[in-house]
Amino acid sequence: MVDDEPLALTGLRMAIESEFGDMEIVAAYSNPTEVIAGAMEHGPDVVFLDIHMPEIDGLKLARQLQAIVQGIEIVFITSYDQYAIRAFELYALDYIMKPVERQRLIQTVMRVKEKLNWKGSLKPPKPDSAWICCFDRIRFRHPGMESQIVKWRTSRAQELFAYLLLHRNRTVSRSSLLELLWPDIEETNTVQHLYTEIYHVRQTLKRYKMDMISIQAGELEAGYRLDIGEARVDTEAWEHTVKQLGPLDASTVDAYERALHSYEGIYLGQNDYVWAEHERERLRLIWLYNMTRLSEFYEQHGMQDKAIQVNRRVQDLYPEEEACYFALMKLFDSIGNKIEVEEQYLLLRTRLGSELELPIGAHIVRWYEQWKLTAV
Repeated sequence: MVDDEPLALTGLRMAIESEFGDMEIVAAYSNPTEVIAGAMEHGPDVVFLDIHMPEIDGLKLARQLQAIVQGIEIVFITSYDQYAIRAFELYALDYIMKPVERQRLIQTVMRVKEKLNWKGSLKPPKPDSAWICCFDRIRFRHPGMESQIVKWRTSRAQELFAYLLLHRNRTVSRSSLLELLWPDIEETNTVQHLYTEIYHVRQTLKRYKMDMISIQAGELEAGYRLDIGEARVDTEAWEHTVKQLGPLDASTVDAYERALHSYEGIYLGQNDYVWAEHERERLRLIWLYNMTRLSEFYEQHGMQDKAIQVNRRVQDLYPEEEACYFALMKLFDSIGNKIEVEEQYLLLRTRLGSELELPIGAHIVRWYEQWKLTAV
């Protein structure tokens, strides 16, 4: 743990130790200059790291840690939310705002444990592995076959499977599942309904020949645990591929294109699950960051057409993302296409201003007004 404020460091240590007795805190530093040597000595699985420190940039320190400790996970803790995007540029596992709330910390630590458990169980994929697809909506795919949209007996069975999938390899308490699926009904009146929905999920898996996936009940059926066996999850595999790409240059740009193109849609985008928003946003930020890098690479190498294609792809998937409109405006200006500059600004005003009732960034308005003065 790294924080230049000793009180914050002590508070975080006490919070983690009181909630998670099975986690070992190998070191805590209020002097960030000692962190690199400590990381080399201890080889930690995860670092809880403050971003804003007077002696060193926490983001720079995170890069150094990732360079010297293979597979290290970073969790940023800070008071400055403007660092969020840059944090995810480093593929931070999570990002927590100060003051740290107990439930938010628990969520983060559970994410850490899940990631470490997943790494420990990771095996090279078999060519005959089945796939669970979560881009856009849940689908199943068997080797050599097209993915199938899953027809669930009930919408609750679908949400139950999706929730257990996100929290797989750990037992989710029965009370949590009941609160998720029947939030306004007394627990005593919904237990039997939960048993029925578990049965529906198991029958659906059997019908689609996804028998490698199992749902195990905890002691006295106090909770349920999903195990996907040798099946693979497309969003997880996609993230792993992107993280292995290395520097973006002429030798890797095609690999970046393929990997980013395989981002086939928003995580569970067809389902308005509030509990999925964190994972949805995390994957979105990773994709957007790399799409921005790809666009900048093409622009720097005089390949405006390719950069335009990249930004149009962003625009199609995330029409509320104003940065892609601004990028397109500047790209079209660079090739002298005034009509498209006007079109992009009009689209931005329509989608953000009229449809979403969001203000357009002042820097974009200033650029456009200046452009109008010079465009003849």
